[in-house]
Amino acid sequence: MKIVGLMSGTSYDGVDVVAAEFTRDGETLTLRPLGHRSLDYPDDLRAEIGALLPPAATTIEAVCRLDNRLGEVFAEAAAAGVELAGGRADAVVSHGQTVFHWVEAGRVRGTLQLGAPARVAARVGVPVLHDLRSADVAAGGQGAPLVPVFDALLLDAAAAPRDARSSDGTAPRAALNLGGIANLTVVAPGAPVLGYDIGPANALLDAAARRFLDRPCDTDGARAAAGRVHEGLLALLLAEPYYAAPPPKSTGKELFHGGYLDDRLAALGEPVAADNVLATLTELTARTVADACDRHGVTEVIAAGGGVRNPTLRARLAALGEGRWRLRTTDELGVPAQAKEAYAFALLGWLSWHGLPGAVPSVTGASRAAVLGSWTPSGPSFAATPAEPPRRLVVIP
Repeated sequence: MKIVGLMSGTSYDGVDVVAAEFTRDGETLTLRPLGHRSLDYPDDLRAEIGALLPPAATTIEAVCRLDNRLGEVFAEAAAAGVELAGGRADAVVSHGQTVFHWVEAGRVRGTLQLGAPARVAARVGVPVLHDLRSADVAAGGQGAPLVPVFDALLLDAAAAPRDARSSDGTAPRAALNLGGIANLTVVAPGAPVLGYDIGPANALLDAAARRFLDRPCDTDGARAAAGRVHEGLLALLLAEPYYAAPPPKSTGKELFHGGYLDDRLAALGEPVAADNVLATLTELTARTVADACDRHGVTEVIAAGGGVRNPTLRARLAALGEGRWRLRTTDELGVPAQAKEAYAFALLGWLSWHGLPGAVPSVTGASRAAVLGSWTPSGPSFAATPAEPPRRLVVIP
């Protein structure tokens, strides 16, 4: 089965597109990557998304317009994915663009991703799976993170190296995603899979780059590398109650947005140079990730996401983990780090197609393992034999 996966994260910088071929042999599912691309959002679309995200106010008209414009972008991305698949795909999985993740008192009440899936289905002519988080939320879960099912299968297949702490190679291992939000999956033999959102990875860094540098990001972490950590600002940031909350938990730009950073800088009561702000935010990400890894006693961290392209952040993570855990990337396991989440959502599509759950209750806190997503068909789609449409409806009283 060939599936195209489309993923846009909380950084809202574009769409990662992958094509994957899945083959099952007994208990083993084989994923053959067929290629990936990253399609950048145009600047005006990024501005349109940013103007709609919390804490900004918006209108239903603005939501409708953005939904359909994003649908056109995702449709083009899906077409590129079908090309990667050799001109034919069985399904497309479109995560859409998250614009709100509704959390109250630690409980997720709802989640909203835009991207007009009907436009995607019309463009490529195959069924489209979308709205993947809502089924888990309806079952009492966080609706996030959803990548742990992929992480658990991948880490189980990649044998853990032996180390001094675990002579039989059974020490906990972790998969780390560094997107707008950092999230962690912890896998240990004989234990339930654990996963949750740690906190901001690039979300606050990008907000600071837009404010201080008038750029979408601090490329390669260069300005952060030139700065120094401001301990007072770091202490204010680390005091965020979310970090101390127990899992299951999830977060997003509803909490960690530009206004959040402005409030902390105002509370500090003194000016901080741009490079020092970026250095401090880099340290915040590294420190919160390292604390989470240490909390679970992992001996290996396999990272993916846009943050792995930031050498300043990677170097700081490696330094904090030295002597306790080794930092690698998913590239070493055959999964491009930039495209890992898109491949994970392609897997969720394969699972949903076969009626198999994609959420992990021990991760999300749901009451049951939910089959994820809603299908938008295209043509006969799921019908084994195309059927003629009925000409009349008879009601039997």
